[in-house]
Amino acid sequence: MNLTFKKYQGTGNDFILIDDRKLTFPLNNVALIKQLCNRRFGIGADGLILLQPHADADFYMKYYNSDGKESSMCGNGGRCISQFASDLHIVKNRAEFFAIDGKHLAMQTKHKDGSALVKLEMIPVEKIEIRNPDTFVLNTGSPHYVKFITEPTDTITLVEKAKVIRYNNEFKENGINVNFVNVTSPENIIVRTYERGVEDETLSCGTGATAAALATAIFNNLPAGYNSIDVCVKGGELCVEFNFDKHLLKFSDVWLQGPAKMVFEGTINC
Repeated sequence: MNLTFKKYQGTGNDFILIDDRKLTFPLNNVALIKQLCNRRFGIGADGLILLQPHADADFYMKYYNSDGKESSMCGNGGRCISQFASDLHIVKNRAEFFAIDGKHLAMQTKHKDGSALVKLEMIPVEKIEIRNPDTFVLNTGSPHYVKFITEPTDTITLVEKAKVIRYNNEFKENGINVNFVNVTSPENIIVRTYERGVEDETLSCGTGATAAALATAIFNNLPAGYNSIDVCVKGGELCVEFNFDKHLLKFSDVWLQGPAKMVFEGTINC
């Protein structure tokens, strides 16, 4: 079988994108997806995304982690598939699509320096669990554990520390993404993320950046209303915007913004 694909990355979070509008991809072939994502024996990626038809939107986003299993929402993947759809001329500067967590809107925009960005509407967050003043658990399309730390994030043994949380009795069955966060100013943070399904650190995680930014609103006691948080990840810079209901600790009008670029394209025999 020959598969035509394009490889995209959003702040270093990389994905194999396949146009599956004819619904020919073998969805349950875990071994195939795992092989395609393998960085030594395949194309190499954090995940694989299928662009499929949807009756009530421009397309449907079907996402698989590099372990070959279908997973929950991927924010950077959502931005990349929106750019992919634009490159395929399915949409222009605006896309409406469905993913496993519901409907999303994506828009192409530009940074102040003129570089191209994709802005993705994330789900509202109406529940955030405060474990203690520096630890939060919430779902931004995928489940996240957010821990604010004082030591620099680049000095910690992230995978080792994250696995203790991801594989504890509470989370080992379903898994959870683990984020360690440094606050550099009230509206600027640094985030490192361990992703379930990848079972390693990724250079960026869109739902993780979003989770960390929303938790920052509580941790930093930000004002109610509109807020914007700049998020530094290993693969670059993201921005998360949201409306903060400080009384109810709820978040609406949540947007994730950052670059989404094609790296290469090709055909693979598998």
